[in-house]
Formats: sequence, structure tokens, C-alpha cells
Amino acid sequence: MKIVLKQDVKAIGKKDGVYEVSDGYARNFLFPRNLAVPADATAINEVKTKAAAQQHHAEEELAAAKALAAKLSGQTVVLKARAGQGGRLFGSVTSKDIAAALSQAVGENVDKRKIVLESEIKNFGSYPVEVKVYPKVTAKLTVRVEE
Repeated sequence: MKIVLKQDVKAIGKKDGVYEVSDGYARNFLFPRNLAVPADATAINEVKTKAAAQQHHAEEELAAAKALAAKLSGQTVVLKARAGQGGRLFGSVTSKDIAAALSQAVGENVDKRKIVLESEIKNFGSYPVEVKVYPKVTAKLTVRVEE
């Protein structure tokens, strides 16, 4: 008997998958526990619709990420910092500081966890920074620290 799983079942497979199981297993175990439904035209159509909607949302997210990466690429972010003797900063410039400056410059919220620093920024100068906007979508920009 063909069934469509409503949730993950360890011995069979993942949610929204169409699987072939024995009639007794389906009638006596899966159906009474609401783990599956018979794979009729309605259930299969619903699975296809969910898959299409999920793919559409993923494409929209990817397009939005590429647009944000295009805005961020090539940007130069200027941060002001105080320094002590020898030009060393008090503390360091963190990804939180960079994210705040980027959000203000671009007008969109940039998450500090997506900013990749090669090393700590503890001196004045320019530093290359990579922002991982989405899986396989990155933007490279420059952070300039001034007094």
C-alpha cells in the first residue's frame, strides 16, 4: 500500500514522502497513530504543492540575498575609534560594530554573526571583510578604521 507520511517515521522515511508499506502495517500502526495517510490523488497533490511552495520560497530568499550582496560588495565602511600610544586601539573593532555601520549605510539589517573577520582589528587601517549573506552567497567589502 502506498502512503504519505505526516511526520518522520524512523523505519520508513521523512515527512511528506510517498512510501510503499505493507497493508497491515499501514492499517494497524501508521493510520491509528496519525503518522500517515493513504497516498490518494489529494494527498499526493498536497505533497507536490508543498514542495513547489518550499522551492519558491527558497528562490525568493536566494534572490533577496543576492540583491543584498550586490549592495554590500565593494562598500567601504569607515569606523571611528580612539587609540592610545603607538596607534593601538582601546579594545578592538568587532563584527557588532561593523554590522551596525553596514546596517546604517545600506539601510537593511545585517547580522553580526554573518561577518567574517580574518583577524582582530586592533590598529588603524583598512581591512578586507567577508559577509556571508546566504549559503554560497558572499560579499566582500573594506573596513577602514580612522581616528
